[in-house]
Amino acid sequence: MKAHLKKSTRPGPFAERARARRRAMQALYQWQMTAQSALVIAEQFFEEQNMDTTDVDYFSELLTGVVRDVVQIDEGLTPLLDRPIAQVDPIERAILRLASYELRSRLDVPFRVVLNEAIDLAKEFGAEGGHSYVNGVLDKASSLWRPFEHELKPS
Repeated sequence: MKAHLKKSTRPGPFAERARARRRAMQALYQWQMTAQSALVIAEQFFEEQNMDTTDVDYFSELLTGVVRDVVQIDEGLTPLLDRPIAQVDPIERAILRLASYELRSRLDVPFRVVLNEAIDLAKEFGAEGGHSYVNGVLDKASSLWRPFEHELKPS
């Protein structure tokens, strides 16, 4: 008789990271719209959102890292955009900033993962067709900021 293994209901680390990105994007959107401090927003998320299946350390790093580095992130994005960053849809701006932070600061995360996660967020939350814009900008960014890794991608 075979033993039946009970599958864990807790998601794996990849799903927990994806949830961290999702929550961080939502927090960044709130930060952009309200100008509240990242600390206040993070406290609200921990009080009001179910963070049980979220990599909370990664969420905190993404939120505080983007807020801390936003000037450098925006400077890096500006030449890749077809309009000023302030004119980019706020959801897509939050996604671009989040992914830019990961591309520049989290070299342990493959650029394809960063792009795929950003595109998924844009499909779910962004304007119609916004995922194409996010993809185009981040594809250019990844080739500039991670040239060696980008050269390794299959044709």
